[in-house]
Amino acid sequence: MIPYILYTALILSACLAFYKLLLQKETFFRLNRFVLLGCMVLAFILPLLPVPQQLSLRKDTAEKHIVVAKATADKSQVMEVKSPPVQEVFVEQTKQTFDVDLLLQWMVYLYWFGVFIFALNFLMQACVLLYRAYSLSAIQDGKFRIVEITGDKAPCSFANNIFINPEKYEWETYTQILQHEKIHIEQKHTIDLLLSEVVLIFQWFNPFAWQWRKALESNLEFLTDNEMLQQDTVEKESYQFSLLKVAAPHFPLSLTTNYNQSLIKKRIIMMNSKKSSVHTTWKYFFLLPLLVLFACLFNQPVAQGQNLNLKDESKEANEHSTIQNGLETEGSWFAVIKGNTVNIQFRNGEENNSSSTFQLSELKGLTKDMKGEFTLTREAGTMNFQGKFEGNNGMGTYKFIADKNFTKEMAQEGVTVANDSDIMVFFMVNVKVSYVKMLKKNGYKNIDKDQLIPLAALDANEEYINSIKQANIPDFDLDDLIPFRSLGIDKAYIDEIRQAGYKNITADNIIALKSQNVNGKFITDFHNSTKGKDDDESGDNIIAFKSMNIDAAFIDSFKKLGYNDLSNDDLLALKSLNITPAYIHEFEKVGYKNLKPDDLFALKSLNITPKYIGEFEKIGYKDLKPDDLFALKSQNITPDLISEYKTLGFNDLNVDNIVGAKTMGVSPDFIKSMKDKGHNFKTLEKYVELKAVVGVN
Repeated sequence: MIPYILYTALILSACLAFYKLLLQKETFFRLNRFVLLGCMVLAFILPLLPVPQQLSLRKDTAEKHIVVAKATADKSQVMEVKSPPVQEVFVEQTKQTFDVDLLLQWMVYLYWFGVFIFALNFLMQACVLLYRAYSLSAIQDGKFRIVEITGDKAPCSFANNIFINPEKYEWETYTQILQHEKIHIEQKHTIDLLLSEVVLIFQWFNPFAWQWRKALESNLEFLTDNEMLQQDTVEKESYQFSLLKVAAPHFPLSLTTNYNQSLIKKRIIMMNSKKSSVHTTWKYFFLLPLLVLFACLFNQPVAQGQNLNLKDESKEANEHSTIQNGLETEGSWFAVIKGNTVNIQFRNGEENNSSSTFQLSELKGLTKDMKGEFTLTREAGTMNFQGKFEGNNGMGTYKFIADKNFTKEMAQEGVTVANDSDIMVFFMVNVKVSYVKMLKKNGYKNIDKDQLIPLAALDANEEYINSIKQANIPDFDLDDLIPFRSLGIDKAYIDEIRQAGYKNITADNIIALKSQNVNGKFITDFHNSTKGKDDDESGDNIIAFKSMNIDAAFIDSFKKLGYNDLSNDDLLALKSLNITPAYIHEFEKVGYKNLKPDDLFALKSLNITPKYIGEFEKIGYKDLKPDDLFALKSQNITPDLISEYKTLGFNDLNVDNIVGAKTMGVSPDFIKSMKDKGHNFKTLEKYVELKAVVGVN
């Protein structure tokens, strides 16, 4: 839960930074409203969406393979080992681990305490507002309720209620206040504020969430002011003067839309600012790549947990086991003899099943075609079998007896084995006391029971350990040894990576590289083909390039087109958006040469095709610039729409005229309705001005 909340906070923070830097000063207030609302919702949805494995840029490869390695086994046995749960009463926890766990626990308690407090505050505000709305005297004005309040409080609205003290204001100011609050109600701004309050309940600790609500409130006021000034009955100077008179020191509750005096200066500045050009709408399209990048960096890959292709170095196969949680020391067995081996399946009910392959010579007393007893003895204990073989097939019951001396010897070496079920896992994997001593001799002192099982099963022997030590991997520990062995990482592979120019490698780096099948040649090609020359900068890119299958041929194909200075991020974006040289050639055929990478990203993201461009050329719009195409596509303007304008007599329209008309809602139907009322203008701009005055949707 806590990682999810922190990830949500990170997305909100990044979106706020994007809004502040690129969108805050734009006068597309309605569009900004949807951006602010959409980002709030996406911040909570995006972390839950899985991404394809090939697009994931998560750096948790090492942890993933450590988990997988704990469930895999034997270099020559291809074993899958799942050890029974450890009994915590027998496990000694260090003070540091205890302190960290305790701190995390208190952080969780603190977070939910904050959620409770802010949720309670939210409910109290809602109750107070509803009480005031229906306990004070009110006037019904159509669907609006004008609630009369007393005192020096600012006017505000909530749902369909307008709270105002009529005795404080002159008639003109009073009328403008009501008009202002009615716009808030008509456009359902209360929903925006309620949603932002819900976000704050779960993001109370995040200062960016509080700034987000302020940005949302400001934009709602800018939007409402803009709607007010489009009414022919409201003069800008008079309205701005009214704002100054209305500003009050006592603010209403945060769930309301209100005349906030701290916003007055910003609102007046925004009202007098120049309207944004439609050519600046390109900024909005970069929000989507930002969110996609977050998903690729942090979201859970769809294929995480996929099976690894483990390469065994030894050819001596003598045992095959699958040990599952819940394997009991007594139960039934079913066996099949194949040559010198015997595969035995152990059953303890319907769910607790496991199988293991042993050498036939290990089973003492086994006699075919005769009911009897036979045993299998290892350091951890003895498995007693009762039953009968008929030919090569047999069945019966088993009982495991643990060797108490084995438990004591393990305890002397610092390994606590909780019970007989745990010892039985040691028995299946054939963990020996001598193996623990070997690990300790090589410097691994604090050995955990759950580390021993995969290490022994993978046959991480002394020769292998010494060879890895000679590779001089910094801070290499026992947990790193497990994925190293399971992935077949040896000194030769490490030397190959270093010789390719990847000098300052760590255990996590080498695990991630090997898991993606990155070899020395790929790294050399990467350094020769890209700008990545430094491990610290290029290490992550090497893995990302490999996972997305970006090779020298892919890079060279773009260099042949003149793209010689593509950054690593550009290459990753080209690949993720499936932009190919063939895609670029299609645009070159219709006259779009030397397109910038950013133009290519926008064209692909907006699904602008040469066919789409050709449709505009057919009606006379040739040599459209990329920015024009972005504006047309973003407003969903089609050649058919332009033809409708031309049918109405507007034959010399440029892109700015069309985009401006579409943005303002000046449709052919609107023009026809205005002509029916006697408004016959020769230019489209006049109808845009008319639309701003009448405000008809």
